[in-house]
Amino acid sequence: MARGDGKLTHDIHPEDKRPQDACGVFGVWASGEEVSKLAYFALYALQHRGQEAAGIAVSDGSSVLVYKDLGLVSQVFDEATLNTLQGHIAVGHTRYSTTGSTTWENAQPTFRTTAAGTGLALGHNGNLVNTVELAEEVAARLGGIGSTSDSDIITALLAARPDVSVEQAALDVLPTLRGAFSLVFMDEHTLYAARDPQGVRPLVLGRLARGWVVTSETAALDIVGASFVREVEPGELLAVDDDGLRSSRFANPDPKGCLFEYVYLARPDTTIAGRSVHAARVEVGRRLAREHPADADLVMPVPESGTPAAIGYAEESGIPYGMGLVKNAYVGRTFIQPSQTIRQLGIRLKLNPLRDVIRGKRLVVVDDSIVRGNTQRALVRMLREAGAIEVHVRISAPPVKWPCFYGIDFASRAELVANGLDVEGVRASIGADSLGYVSLDSLIAASEQPRTRLCRACYDGEYPIPIPEIVGKHVLEGIEKTVVGRAPEQAASYTADDALSRP
Repeated sequence: MARGDGKLTHDIHPEDKRPQDACGVFGVWASGEEVSKLAYFALYALQHRGQEAAGIAVSDGSSVLVYKDLGLVSQVFDEATLNTLQGHIAVGHTRYSTTGSTTWENAQPTFRTTAAGTGLALGHNGNLVNTVELAEEVAARLGGIGSTSDSDIITALLAARPDVSVEQAALDVLPTLRGAFSLVFMDEHTLYAARDPQGVRPLVLGRLARGWVVTSETAALDIVGASFVREVEPGELLAVDDDGLRSSRFANPDPKGCLFEYVYLARPDTTIAGRSVHAARVEVGRRLAREHPADADLVMPVPESGTPAAIGYAEESGIPYGMGLVKNAYVGRTFIQPSQTIRQLGIRLKLNPLRDVIRGKRLVVVDDSIVRGNTQRALVRMLREAGAIEVHVRISAPPVKWPCFYGIDFASRAELVANGLDVEGVRASIGADSLGYVSLDSLIAASEQPRTRLCRACYDGEYPIPIPEIVGKHVLEGIEKTVVGRAPEQAASYTADDALSRP
């Protein structure tokens, strides 16, 4: 079941996009509940994790029905649509593509008919690093891959085993996957959830009065009225059906949770590994103030992600906190490409200064990251035009110097400004009076997680899961063209050496 014409959306300001979020997943098994509406509101809570597409699959015990489209959750679904999605099991997904193009076919949940004739729908948060190898297995089994997303590759592998149940197929397939995967999937009778052995991306289990919920963030549990039970363990497979909840282990755990979740990806009202994300960000701000003090009149955030750290910086430094920028909450993704005049305005589409607050002040401006530097450069210029005497930029994370292969679409390493310039070079590039990044040690301490249980690769280049030679967001597109017999065009993929090399 689908609607839409497959048009692609455009970033408002694509030449300086921020690190794009991982996807959001949700699954529910509940009797006597409108599960499609629970999924809808949960996806609303997870909208920040993906704005390209949204979808919900439901089962009433006899068939699996999938509805998905490009766009925001509120654009894809209306009440009439949700009322047609009846059942007691649902899987939902908000997508940002880290493997595969932004097309309707790659929206999730993905769907395959199993060899036994049942339906299988799946939502995936993360990114596999052995996709080429897995795609070749699917091609050998099915004669083609039929998709450019690693998520559909997983679905195809689960569906292609004729002599075993979906649960047993999962126990066979999951150990062969390499990379980051937090999965929710379902057939007509059972809800499943699984997390990679490193637990890179978050996944939590919640309890309803008459059912169970699995989802990316605890904030989504709050929205649907579910109580937090625990995190899904790395290397664990959960199954929920009429007999209740059961757990299996498909791999030994080697926890390496994503440190960037604490910086930017997760909602501040989410808890990860027992640590409030908001509290962690405020603590980062306090440590940032100690490491990089400034003689200033006002501490102000770049909303919204810089707000908790700015509060902590103000508390620790004693400098008054204030809102110097107003954010337009309705600027996100759009089908309309901006005109050149509007594009030149750049950041003003999203942020506008409060001149009465800024004029005549020495400012400490707190943000969560600098990627290419274009946004901060425009921001510093805008604040000076609004009357700021000095602009001291403080970043609540270390410099991002390495790409992510586990579910975050950073710029390539050659495009990361901190990779080509030292701190003084970045400061001069963005035009700030001073620049300070929080140290990696302080960020780790604020997370209250042991260093050994965190993936820090984007900051220190230490990848906990080996990266294969061929990687890339569009790597499957070249494979599919070859498999089905068409002349392969230039593949939109790149080698690990390309990705990691210096500019």
